[in-house]
Amino acid sequence: MTGTLDPQTTMTRVLEIFPGAQRALFRRYHIGGCASCAFQPGETLAGLCARNNLDAAEVIQHLQSSHQQDEELQISPAELAALRQAGAVRLVDIRSREEFDATRIEGAALLSQPVMQEILGHWPREQLVVLYDHRGRQSLDAAAYFLGQGFQKVRCLRGGIDAWSREADAKIPRYRLEISS
Repeated sequence: MTGTLDPQTTMTRVLEIFPGAQRALFRRYHIGGCASCAFQPGETLAGLCARNNLDAAEVIQHLQSSHQQDEELQISPAELAALRQAGAVRLVDIRSREEFDATRIEGAALLSQPVMQEILGHWPREQLVVLYDHRGRQSLDAAAYFLGQGFQKVRCLRGGIDAWSREADAKIPRYRLEISS
């Protein structure tokens, strides 16, 4: 999604334009990671900056730069399909056990505590690892973690398994998650 930010942009709109904005704000300014530093959806960027003694132009620049970095971490379903044919990639599914049991990309490992220990302890840090979720929204958070652990080639499947089903393997069933209250 494209768009521009200005100081009067609400945080809801910031997150629509830059889905990784909360992670970027937390990483640099410790904003949005917990109740004491949270922001409200209707709060403007100017209000958030004023409350935290930050320059709005600098924060906007940081969000744009972080978004570009997020984009560079993503891999398309077609690119992943080609890499899988070459056998040069490890897949990690970060969805729930129920989603994984219902459908998955062949050869993917479901991220669990034992799998995490295996990855951190034994997987080569220079090997390509592609993470995926349902629609590509949470995998960037997981990628940030693995990059912080020294993995050099971490990518996220753009659009998640849903995009994989539409663009690379129609045999993978698509699904919608029902959110219960």
